[in-house]
Amino acid sequence: MKNYTLYSLFILLFLVSACKEDTSEKSVPDIAVEEVEIPTPFLWEASNMYFLLTDRFHNGDPSNDINFDRSKKTAVLRGFEGGDLKGIKDKIEEGYFKELGINALWFTPVVEQIHGAVDEGTGATYGYHGYWAKDWTQLDPNFGTMEELKALVDIAHNNGIRIVMDVVLNHTGPVTNQDPFWGEDWAREDPNCKFSTYENTTACSLVENLPDILTESTKEVELPKYLVEKWKAEGRYEQEIKELNTFFTENEYKKTPRNYIIKWLTDYVRELGIDAYRVDTAKHVDEASWVVLREQAEKAFAAYKTAHPDKVLDDNKFFMLGEVYNYSVDGGRAFDFGDGTKVDYFANGFDNLINFQFKYDAQGDYETLFAKYDSINNTSHKDVSVTNYATSHDDGQPFDITRKKAKETGTKLLLTPGISQVYYGDESARNLVIEGTQGDATLRSFMNWDDQKNSTETKKVLEHWRKLGQFRANHPAVGAGKHTVISNNPYYIFSRHLTKGKYTDHVVVGLNLPFGKKEFFVDDAFAKADYLIETYSKQKVRVIDGKVSFSSPFDIALLEMGK
Repeated sequence: MKNYTLYSLFILLFLVSACKEDTSEKSVPDIAVEEVEIPTPFLWEASNMYFLLTDRFHNGDPSNDINFDRSKKTAVLRGFEGGDLKGIKDKIEEGYFKELGINALWFTPVVEQIHGAVDEGTGATYGYHGYWAKDWTQLDPNFGTMEELKALVDIAHNNGIRIVMDVVLNHTGPVTNQDPFWGEDWAREDPNCKFSTYENTTACSLVENLPDILTESTKEVELPKYLVEKWKAEGRYEQEIKELNTFFTENEYKKTPRNYIIKWLTDYVRELGIDAYRVDTAKHVDEASWVVLREQAEKAFAAYKTAHPDKVLDDNKFFMLGEVYNYSVDGGRAFDFGDGTKVDYFANGFDNLINFQFKYDAQGDYETLFAKYDSINNTSHKDVSVTNYATSHDDGQPFDITRKKAKETGTKLLLTPGISQVYYGDESARNLVIEGTQGDATLRSFMNWDDQKNSTETKKVLEHWRKLGQFRANHPAVGAGKHTVISNNPYYIFSRHLTKGKYTDHVVVGLNLPFGKKEFFVDDAFAKADYLIETYSKQKVRVIDGKVSFSSPFDIALLEMGK
């Protein structure tokens, strides 16, 4: 459902005689009033973003489940499980994301991963998660093909969903018997990071056997021998070299490791119209590299729009959000490395950072949570934004690891100012405690589609997330509007108001309401309306003397202006 604001365009037509002799009065015609509908704009800072592991969401094509002889016995949830791009596309077409009110979709990297496995002594681990790149120019067949990625992007855009590409510039995949080291001109294997200073956080290997790209290097390098041989065997060496030479010449760039990878990453924007990046391990790369990546991504996005005017969704610029691990809004805009060095990533290419603080703030009451993030949006983070999450793929201390507060999670996450990041399965209370797993694997089980079909409780949780998600998607004021408390006693009632150019949006929300009959005052913006729509229980409610009175079997009310 779209939200519209009406405005009037007044045109006064004065009729004046051309004849000087005619001094008779001319009547002024009635004012012409034209009503124009303003569609709900897409605002990144108010978006409802879904994050999923490509391999763990939905298996759309079982024929691509095994490639490169990745058939060794793995530790629990450490191998490929079959999820792919076609599976994501199928769910978009089914309307799954639209029902959740999702308008931005982030999935883990789909570039070609290392072919071999690591940790074979304790049970093999493959690059199912997408963060172990072997070739940035090619998709991994376990995830799908370029044609399938293009189809996914097009289908998403046709459904009003922006695509967030997960990108890695920090490191290659681990070295295995099938996956050689890129060479000392390209990467460092040691020292390992210690995370106590800027230097030992950026100029180091994140963990053992995860070669760190020399992004700060100004030395020109040749392509790794194995990559040249790979491209030649695939019959595309000449084309790749031609494109690289054009890129370096046009931009007057040196052939440094960073610049090669930036070219490869921005190709997806240039060719497919990717809308945004989620940047992995951002604090482990010198910030100057992110400025270059942003510059080239914007250039590629503009080129795509020029080449495909029929596919342009709006005039939004390319968007970049970063994972600066442990970044908290409490520290302001800059991240402190612990040695006195602070970096403001918002001033170095990023529009948004993932906020690791939200899961702690969400332990408190609604008003303390909402007021804090409203204040942040209007002070320290004005003109930028943060992404809030309750659960993620590599955070072993989520807001609700036992899934006993699934509805509360949805209410707090989806009604807090800022971008809301829904982790796959949040909306269906997917199990986060999997027996036999080690580390992050317990957070990465396959999507619980059967529970959505067979469990009554899961269906109730899912319906709650859907109602809140759709309300948020229909009303940018929820994520980006001004928060105002209407009442804290006897019920918690608040409003959100947003004005963006000629567009305005206003909502009133009630929480912790009594089940059954409810009665409370709304604010001035709604007080003189004849009726409002309470979207959670799907009913019209009359407004009498600035107050609404209605019954529903829920303890929540989501009010919008009647259409």
